[in-house]
Amino acid sequence: MALDGAFLSLLKNEISQIALGSRVEKISQPSREELVISLRYKGGSAKLLISATASSPRIHFTGIPLENPKSPPMFCMLARKHLNNGKLIGVRQIGMDRIIILDFESVNELGDLVKVSIAVEIMGRHSNIIIIDQNGKIIDAIKRISDDMSRVRSVLPGMKYSLPPIQEKMNIVENDIDVICNTITSITNKEIELNKAILETLQGFSPLVCREIENYVGRSQSVVVSEMTQDQKERFKFAMQNVKDILQSGKVKPTQLIEKEKPKDFSFIDIKQYGALMTTKCFDTLSQLLDSFYSERDRVCRMKQRSHDLLKMLVSATERISRKLETQKSELKACENREEYKVIGDIISANLYTIQKGDTKAVLQNFYSEDLSDIVITLDPMLTPAQNAQRYYSLYRKASTAQKMLTELIEKAEAELVYLDSVFDSISRTTGDSELLEIREELYQQGYIKRSKNKGNKMLKAQPPIEYVSSDGFTILCGRNNLQNDKLTMKTAKKHDMWFHVQSLAGSHVIVVTDGREIPDRTYEEAFHIAAYNSKARDASLVAVDYTQIKNIKKPNGAKPGMVIFYENYTGYITPNKELVESLLKKQ
Repeated sequence: MALDGAFLSLLKNEISQIALGSRVEKISQPSREELVISLRYKGGSAKLLISATASSPRIHFTGIPLENPKSPPMFCMLARKHLNNGKLIGVRQIGMDRIIILDFESVNELGDLVKVSIAVEIMGRHSNIIIIDQNGKIIDAIKRISDDMSRVRSVLPGMKYSLPPIQEKMNIVENDIDVICNTITSITNKEIELNKAILETLQGFSPLVCREIENYVGRSQSVVVSEMTQDQKERFKFAMQNVKDILQSGKVKPTQLIEKEKPKDFSFIDIKQYGALMTTKCFDTLSQLLDSFYSERDRVCRMKQRSHDLLKMLVSATERISRKLETQKSELKACENREEYKVIGDIISANLYTIQKGDTKAVLQNFYSEDLSDIVITLDPMLTPAQNAQRYYSLYRKASTAQKMLTELIEKAEAELVYLDSVFDSISRTTGDSELLEIREELYQQGYIKRSKNKGNKMLKAQPPIEYVSSDGFTILCGRNNLQNDKLTMKTAKKHDMWFHVQSLAGSHVIVVTDGREIPDRTYEEAFHIAAYNSKARDASLVAVDYTQIKNIKKPNGAKPGMVIFYENYTGYITPNKELVESLLKKQ
C-alpha cells in the first residue's frame, strides 16, 4: 500500500491544520492495536484513529463509528491517565520516514504542566504506538518489544525512547531537485530501471509513486536509467519538481484505485500507470480516502480477532458434519440394492424342497426376470433353507429401515450445514461486540457452545435491525443475525409487508414496511440491493433475490433460527451496489 513517508507528511499537515491546539476529550481502544483520540477544537471536533495493525497501520481522522469493548484495556486506561484533557501542541514527522510524533501539553498528578508525546511508527508488522514522557522515557507501548523479540531495539516501560534505524536516503523536500536527478541518473548499474533507482535513492517514496514517475517519463514505457534520453531526463526533472511542489504546498489529489469495484491502492497524486485496468475515485481529504480504503478491511480483521474461537468451532463442526454426511450418503447408496434381498428370499422360499442344509450355493430360476433366467444364490451351510430365506428377508428389512433413518439423518445434516453457513455469514458481517454477543447467545441456545463465565462477555445492549429508508420513503429493515431474522420476520413484520432474501445462499431477512401502501419499482430494486449486499453474495456479479409477502412465510416446527419456508414467491436479479446501500442507511 502507498502509505509512504511522502503521504504521511501530507497527513501530518492535515492533522496540524485541523487539530493543532485542540483538547483531548476522550480516548478509546476499539481493538488490541488501535487507539482513537477524540479531539475538540473551536468550532468542531474530530476523532483521530491510530492503528498499529500489521495489515493496515496508519493515522488519520475517521468518521466511522467504532464500538468499544465493555471494559477499556490497560493501555487505553494509561493513555487516559496521561492525556485526558491534554492539549495537542505539535505534530512532527521524522524526516520523510513513516514516524509521526504527537506532542501534548498535559497536567500530571501533582498538577504540574508536562509534555507527553505519542510516537506513531508505521512500519508494517513492526508498527507501534508508544507513549513517551517529557524526559524521553517510554511510559508504555501498545506492543511491548523485549530483547528476545528484537535485536535492533527494545520498547519497554521505563526505557529511553530511541528511533528505529533510519535509512540513509535523500529527502526530496530538503534537497535540490537538480542534485536528486543527477544522483539518480548517475547510478552506475546499467540494468536498473528508473522506478527502482528512485526507490533506492529517495526517502519516503512508495513503489507505486516511483512507478508513476517512470510511467510519465517513459510515456507508459519502462525506462532504464543508463539509457535515458535528454527528453526523458527533462521529463524526469519536471515530474520530480511537481511532486516536490505538491509536498510543499499541500495541494493534493487524494486518489483511490478501484479494480472490479474493490479498492486496490491509493496515492496523493493522480495515478495513470494502469490505464483502463483500474478506475479512480477522488476524495476531498486524505483522511476520507483512508477511511474509505481501510474501513471494510479493518472491520473484517477486528471481528476475526474477536470471533476467532467461534470461527474455529464452526469450522470444526462443519468438517465433522461433512465427514458424517459423506459416510451416511455412502451407506444410503449401499441400501439401493435392498430389493434384491427380498427377491432372493422369495426365490429361496419357493424352492425349499430343492435346497439341502449344508449347501453353500444354489442355482435357481429367477421368476421375477422377464426371461426366467437362472440366478446363483449364496447360502449359509449352517442354516436350513428356510433360515437362509429368513436371513435375506432380515437383510431387506435392515436395509429398508436404514434407508429411512439415513434419509432423515442426511436431511438434518444438510440443514445443519446450511445453518452453520448462515452463522458464518452473520459473523462475517458483524460490526461490533454487541452483534457478536448476540451470535454467541444464539449458538449457546442451539447447544454449540457453553455460556462464557467471563464477565466482559455479558450481553451489551441488543442492537436493533439495520434500518434503511428507500428513495420513495419506505422503511426497510434488515436482520443482523439469525435471531434477529426470526424476530423480524415472524413477529415484527405485518402480513402485507414484503419479505426479501437472497436465493439459495446465507443472508439477512429484509422487510419492506408497506403500511398498506403499494411498493414502487424503485423501492423493490433498492430492497434487492440491500438483500444481496447483506448476504454471502455481496461480491457476486449477478444475484437472484426471492421476495414474497410475509403472509406466505412459515417456520417449520423445530427449525433452526432464521430458517423459514415460503411459497408464491417471485425472483429479481441485481448486482449489489455498496454505495447505494450505504446511501440508504437511516441517519442516526
